[in-house]
Amino acid sequence: MELLVLNTAFESVAVIDAFESCIWTDRLYECGDFEIYMSMNDELLNYIVQDYYLWNAESQHLMIIEQLSIETDTEDGAHLTVTGRSLESILDRRIIWGQKTYSGNLQNVIKTMLNETIIAPSISDRKIDNFKFQESNDEGITSLTIEEAQYTGDNLYDIIQVLCEQNKIGFKIVLDDDNQFVFSIYTGVDRSYEQDINPYVIFSPGFENIINSSYLESNKSLKNITLVAGEGEGSARKTVTVGSGAGLSRRELFTDARDLSTTVDGGTISDATYNAQLQQRGKEKLAENISTIAFEGKAETTRMFKYGEDFFIGDIVQIENEYGHEGRAYISEFIISQDRDGTSLYPTFSTIQKEEV
Repeated sequence: MELLVLNTAFESVAVIDAFESCIWTDRLYECGDFEIYMSMNDELLNYIVQDYYLWNAESQHLMIIEQLSIETDTEDGAHLTVTGRSLESILDRRIIWGQKTYSGNLQNVIKTMLNETIIAPSISDRKIDNFKFQESNDEGITSLTIEEAQYTGDNLYDIIQVLCEQNKIGFKIVLDDDNQFVFSIYTGVDRSYEQDINPYVIFSPGFENIINSSYLESNKSLKNITLVAGEGEGSARKTVTVGSGAGLSRRELFTDARDLSTTVDGGTISDATYNAQLQQRGKEKLAENISTIAFEGKAETTRMFKYGEDFFIGDIVQIENEYGHEGRAYISEFIISQDRDGTSLYPTFSTIQKEEV
């Protein structure tokens, strides 16, 4: 693995190709990260600077250098550890300024948030000049909607990360040829047995491309109905119920949504609009407490099915173990790891909800 160091003008200023270990991780609905561990290099230290960038030919993501740590040892000498996150972490630098309410098409909601916080904000100092939004025409994106959602001072990255994870879609910021930060949301391709359009991608002991695996079924965290309580006190507090369940199968959850308010921008919203906001909050909380089937494993991705050719982050693949458990899984991240023992490339399979299997 060879990494290029780019300065803040995106000019290549150094090459990093001698290190003891490097882990580079790209993710679907989270920002990626990296860690480099290397012997101290005084000359290279002039170029490994916070807010500089790392470019890797094996990834479309650009990383931001965020932290440097130097440790010295009389026997082993001095070592430098460099860490950081991918461009998506830029969103972590912005909040929803004040109180805002959003609803409708999910892509348009995210575009509006980015316009208000980064692309064309009312406060000029919040603007990032080379940031732009790229719309998707994918029906898997354009068909997604969000009910009334109210935010007050929430972190922009956290909001977008949760919305994308709930909908099993990815978001990314890539550097284009004009040195623009291009934000987009995207879906993967279904390569499982539940479709007949794309070639199948299967990870299974039968294909000798599962190195190790673990399988888990769990209802431990399942909640299927929640009482959502908004503003007000005592018996006057506004509440809605989200979800369903009866008898022994009913699993209840309380959601405190006191931060949601009927007063927005000096005016008062209708009961219907406020209840829709409470409903949205309830759906978000139930999505965090689901019944799951999890299949995790380290896969071989250089022979039968090659990452970057046969499958990509966000794709849905078929997975199997030697005990007959099988199903579909999202490729939620991809890890490139290099050390003295060589280079390892392997995907991480996301948790699968029962209704998706």
